[in-house]
Amino acid sequence: MVAALVAGSLFTKQLLWTPISAINMTDIVSNQFKMSGASFSGTDKNGEPFKIHAATGRQEYDTPDIVLMERVSGTIRRKSGDKKITDNITANHGQYNRAKKTITLMGDVRVDSSNGDKVRTEQLVIRL
Repeated sequence: MVAALVAGSLFTKQLLWTPISAINMTDIVSNQFKMSGASFSGTDKNGEPFKIHAATGRQEYDTPDIVLMERVSGTIRRKSGDKKITDNITANHGQYNRAKKTITLMGDVRVDSSNGDKVRTEQLVIRL
């Protein structure tokens, strides 16, 4: 039955085609790679682990080393003297630059540290 319907549409030339003018090439180029529930983890230059999670992450065609993130959260471990401190971080937006090894967080950035420190700011750059 399905084969007859497909064959019938081929013989009558009633195929549905999307005209090229209806394709938004700007959207295709600027959102080349898009991820849902993106997670990135690794170690910083001191060998301390970090983990970043984003509701969505995307890479643009022209900037493959930068991952643009929305609704960001994560943990970063660091040393302060002989103590290890864990920072729990959230932000509205972020950019993970793999080449420069930086994370730039923007919009309602909140850092809550295991030592009791708290930071509230609109932008924060973390060097990994």
